[in-house]
Amino acid sequence: MPGDLAVGIHDLSIATTRYVLTHETLAARNGTDIAKYHEGIGQRSMSVPAVDEDIVTMAAAAAAPIIDRHGAEGIRTLFFATESSVDQSKAAGVHVQALLGLPSAVRVVELKQACYAGTAALQSAVGLIHRDPAQRVLVIAADVSKYELDSPGEATQGAAAVAMLVSADPALVRLENPSGVFTADVMDFWRPNYRTTALVEGRDSISAYLRAVEGAWTDYTEQGGRKVNDFDAFCYHQPFTKMARKAHRHLLAFCGYDADDSEISRALRHTTAYNTLVGNSYTVSMYLGLASLLDNAGELSDKAIAFFSYGSGSVAEFFGGTVVPGYRAHLRSGAHRDAISRRVPIDYARYREIHEYEFPDDGGDYPVPIENDGPYRLTGLFGHKRVYETRPARSRNG
Repeated sequence: MPGDLAVGIHDLSIATTRYVLTHETLAARNGTDIAKYHEGIGQRSMSVPAVDEDIVTMAAAAAAPIIDRHGAEGIRTLFFATESSVDQSKAAGVHVQALLGLPSAVRVVELKQACYAGTAALQSAVGLIHRDPAQRVLVIAADVSKYELDSPGEATQGAAAVAMLVSADPALVRLENPSGVFTADVMDFWRPNYRTTALVEGRDSISAYLRAVEGAWTDYTEQGGRKVNDFDAFCYHQPFTKMARKAHRHLLAFCGYDADDSEISRALRHTTAYNTLVGNSYTVSMYLGLASLLDNAGELSDKAIAFFSYGSGSVAEFFGGTVVPGYRAHLRSGAHRDAISRRVPIDYARYREIHEYEFPDDGGDYPVPIENDGPYRLTGLFGHKRVYETRPARSRNG
């Protein structure tokens, strides 16, 4: 195995939902000062899945442009990261394998650890490629963030998917060693099997996140990582976009630097553009930040990017990457912006109907109406089985 083999993200594609609920609509319903949303948590709207959308349809929509561009040759592994699993046994990625028409000679695994699982999938992919540089790995993260109506977490909801093709000699970002890791057994956010909505201890969650920043950074530096001022941009997990500012301020102070507002803005401003409109997408969040950075920042060739991935409960990782010269030719900036801008606004009554929609558990046949106009849809639940379809004349962004 060559010691200097460059491995990283060769292609990246995002998808989100058919519908969007603005925070103005939510604030008008619950009487909240809109500044609490726009300024307090840094959010302006949230993606809402149609009843015929879920993590599988978003995942397939995100991954299809990658397969269209590169083909499936050499892809022998599909890692699917989510905390919104549609089945306790079968990996959601198996549905995606079928929808994309991938060959049967592919291992498919689902990974879960709150919002951290996308990074676990990415790092696992890097390890496989170091073992066999001819392989490519398809990494998909997809989630729907859902909290109780009228709860403090409601305004942070969102939904999205990101697909990444991981390979040797990547075209977008070369990932670096070392990584700093951190785990602590805390109950800051969780969702028992018997619930469809998550539980969160807000103050505990923020403090657990910040402790993880310290722990992962400490391990990263002990492993011989870069200095904090070596990085040109920072991609943080964003349960709400202002959390990235809290985290970076905390990291700078922990490293002995003044937490200057202008410096924080410089390091983060391009990484939050998509998340502020999509909402919390759990495992997707940090990589949606990466897509936003690559699509919206100025020239980044040879620039170092820091990544902080956090999953409640809690597991965290800090690592770095370098943007590959010529990366702009491989971006999907127009398609990404269109995925966000084309969402259809809904009123609060429709949002509430979707939020409360659940399949009965009696094993009957329950088709769902056609709502989303994407290439893939959930047709319904039939005899306890989720059934998906590919539209014959599907439209893909490539």
